[in-house]
Amino acid sequence: MCSVSQSPSFTTLPAKRGWKNHAPMEPMNATAKYTPDRCEVWGPTQNGEAAFAATLAASGLPADKCEVYKLPIGGGFGRRVAYQDYVTQAVLIAKQIQGTPVKLLWSREEDMLHGRYHPVMQCKLVGALDAYNNLTGLHMRLSGQSILANVRPAALQDGKDPLVFQGLNPSGDFAIGYTIPDLLIDHAMRNTHVPPGFWRGVNINQNAIFLECFMDELVHAAGQDPLEFRRKLMNKHPKHLAVLNAVADRAGWGKPAPQGVHRGLAQMMSFNSYVAACAEISVKDGNKVKIHRIVAATDPGYAVNPAQIERQIAGSFVYGLSGLFFQECTVKDGRMEQTNFNTYDSMKISQMPKVESIIMPSGGFWGGVGEPTICVAAPAVLNAFFAATGKRLRTIPLKNHGIQMV
Repeated sequence: MCSVSQSPSFTTLPAKRGWKNHAPMEPMNATAKYTPDRCEVWGPTQNGEAAFAATLAASGLPADKCEVYKLPIGGGFGRRVAYQDYVTQAVLIAKQIQGTPVKLLWSREEDMLHGRYHPVMQCKLVGALDAYNNLTGLHMRLSGQSILANVRPAALQDGKDPLVFQGLNPSGDFAIGYTIPDLLIDHAMRNTHVPPGFWRGVNINQNAIFLECFMDELVHAAGQDPLEFRRKLMNKHPKHLAVLNAVADRAGWGKPAPQGVHRGLAQMMSFNSYVAACAEISVKDGNKVKIHRIVAATDPGYAVNPAQIERQIAGSFVYGLSGLFFQECTVKDGRMEQTNFNTYDSMKISQMPKVESIIMPSGGFWGGVGEPTICVAAPAVLNAFFAATGKRLRTIPLKNHGIQMV
């Protein structure tokens, strides 16, 4: 047996332990009107029941005297799911000036400083190849924060967070998609003072980077083709294999790419959907990355509105690529340093690659479309970057490596 190991640890965030903010265009806000006999709240929320519970607790009134009206939201991405602090605040203020409607609107700075941030995580991986360069063992050691420990402690299982293993489960939803004879995946929970939260895609985002980028490292250690290496491990996972084959076929894998263009692959199961991506990039001067094209395949079981699915896929790449290249929150003197978009950047329209969506519903189940494809954006680009430069990047955001998106 020969072994291939990561040293140093393959981390999704830099050594100074960055986090990511939801940063929706619409900051947290709510409107409340309180009288001793009735409390009404108008608010943009992803969870009407949680907003109603917050209203009851803050008002002190019984349920039959409270009403919450859900409004369209200008972005939530998980921030408006379990966290109804803005609703509580609006009701408490309204109680002080009874009978007068109160419109509460956080400033951008308040929104950025009082978020629930994507958890800091890192992973050490060790893989084993036999004499024929077949993958026979994989050990993934995850380390970092638990969202459930902060948000829903009752959902922990014997003190463990099952959500940490999204995309790495042996079967069912969030299944790993590979048959590996010896597989061990564990988690060392390390919680900090920074409150973590559900950030669009949640734990699948870093797990896809860990798994698919390390799979690419194993591929090159074995001297094999990235597509064929994966295919050998996916015989018992036909739906995972189908989306991977679809993007490879559409992108022309195995045929020469345009001059100066390099490709990278990634696949995952996320929110009960099977997703894969092939990224085509070029690199100038060693650090200027142009993403020309991303081919993305999604099997959500059923496709009710294909046009909406295509928009969700494209939008998810905006989120995934912005997180890969730019976005990071850092702590200094106990508080976040990034308070607005001048220090927490996002990709521009001119940087957006062409996205070719392949929607291939196979029936028999219902999967998501708004979150799943985020996770394959970063590993597909990182694997393409290695193909272009021969250099592995194991921490993000890439701006910390001097990598620019052009």
